[in-house]
Parts: sequence; C-alpha cells; structure tokens
Amino acid sequence: MLISQAFAQGAGGGAGGFDLIGLLPLVLIFVVFYFLLIRPQQKKAKAHREMVGNVKRGDNVVTGGGIIGKVTKVLDDNRVEVEIADNVKVQVARGTIQDVVSRGEPVSDDK
Repeated sequence: MLISQAFAQGAGGGAGGFDLIGLLPLVLIFVVFYFLLIRPQQKKAKAHREMVGNVKRGDNVVTGGGIIGKVTKVLDDNRVEVEIADNVKVQVARGTIQDVVSRGEPVSDDK
C-alpha cells in the first residue's frame, strides 16, 4: 500500500482552560477608556446640570440654537421664559440652555 494511515495527535502545548493573562489587555483598555473618556464626560454633564439648575431671573443665556437672551421668568423645573428682543419673549426648555453668559442681579417683584 502506498498510503499510510495518519493518526490524530492529542492537543499539546495549548492553553488548557481559562487564561487570566489573555483577559488583562481588555481590562487595561477599559480602565484607559474610563479615565480618558467616561469620567470627564460625566463631570462635564454634572457641571452642565448644576449650571442649568441654577439659572434664575436676570441671567443672560445662550440656547442650543444660538439664541442669546435674558431670563425674565422661571416657569417651572423644565421651562424658562427668555426675552430675546424688546417685548419678544419665548419659552425654552431648561435642557436647551447651553451656557450662562452673565449672571444678572435678580429683579425684585416689587413694582
């Protein structure tokens, strides 16, 4: 016979079971992403929430659409009234406020 039989060899030299060293690069990548991407984004979001929560009457604000105006009335937790021109007032959602340009002195309600 010209063809000899081939015999299967047992698995040798390979990692047998769970290898913790192989998981180490994934853990290191997650740690780097956390400190370089996730954590700074959470800090920025927290600062923005605090800034929007502290908006009060008399503040000059910039909305997400780029409209600059003065807060004339805080309607509720989600909406404020902003004067964008003389006698032109619009209601905007607090979440759309991007920045507080300047803090104004709150106007008293006495007339």
